[in-house]
Amino acid sequence: QVQPVESGGGSVQAGGSLRLSCAASPYISSGHSMGWFRQAPGKGREGVAVIDYIGRITYAASVKGRFTISKDNAKSTLYLQMNSLQPEDTAMYYCAAGYGLRTLQSPYNYWGQGTQVTVSS
Repeated sequence: QVQPVESGGGSVQAGGSLRLSCAASPYISSGHSMGWFRQAPGKGREGVAVIDYIGRITYAASVKGRFTISKDNAKSTLYLQMNSLQPEDTAMYYCAAGYGLRTLQSPYNYWGQGTQVTVSS
C-alpha cells in the first residue's frame, strides 16, 4: 500500500492563506475519490472537501467559499487552497483516498500522516 504524503501546512494569521498538497500516486487518476479531512485537538475528525472519482466536488459548510480542492493528474497531486483562514481552522489536515464513490462521511482506505495548520488571531 502506498500512503499519501501531505505538505504545505504552517502557521498563519487570521485572514491569511495556505495551500496544502498531497502526493497521491497511484490514487489520483485510478478510480479513487480523494478528500481532505481535519482534526482539531479534542475534537473528532471532520471532512473538509472531497473530489470524487468522476470529479464531483463537495465541501463542508464551514469551509465553502473559502477553500478550494483540486487535483493535477499529471503531477499525481491533490491540493487544498485555503483562503480567509480563521482560528477555528486550526487542525491537523489529512489527505485520504478511497476506491469508487466516496463522500465527506465515507470511510477511506488510505491516509497520509497529516500536516499541521495553525491560525492565530
